[in-house]
Amino acid sequence: MSFSPGSTSAGDHRAAGTVDYRLARRAVLAEYRKGRLSQSEICDAHPELRRAAQLYSRPTTEPCPICADHELVLVTYVFGPTLPAFGRCVATLKELSSLTKSARRHKQPFTCYVVEVCPACSWNHLAKVFPLAPVRPE
Repeated sequence: MSFSPGSTSAGDHRAAGTVDYRLARRAVLAEYRKGRLSQSEICDAHPELRRAAQLYSRPTTEPCPICADHELVLVTYVFGPTLPAFGRCVATLKELSSLTKSARRHKQPFTCYVVEVCPACSWNHLAKVFPLAPVRPE
């Protein structure tokens, strides 16, 4: 049996180059539960991120790991050469698809960041980062 980067992804639906931050999330939550981090240290969402969570997010069914009273939402940002320096907040999957097509058409590397946010207590954590439209050499 051989081992190669592609051999572990057979049948895997995730895009190549995706970085998942679940382990980092678990570590932060473990430190919080042990009392090594305070709620104010981990529930520190920037006001602009909180606004985006209210206006441009996608709901989840996952309860907040801190307050447990509200469900988390996902806020998606896309960064790329032709986008504003502060990125673009994407509200819908249709908009994300449109940006993917644009990136491919113009052969520009766009990177997508997905942040989970609790609108109630301001918990936030980077969930994953992935290339929106990887540019392949010709």
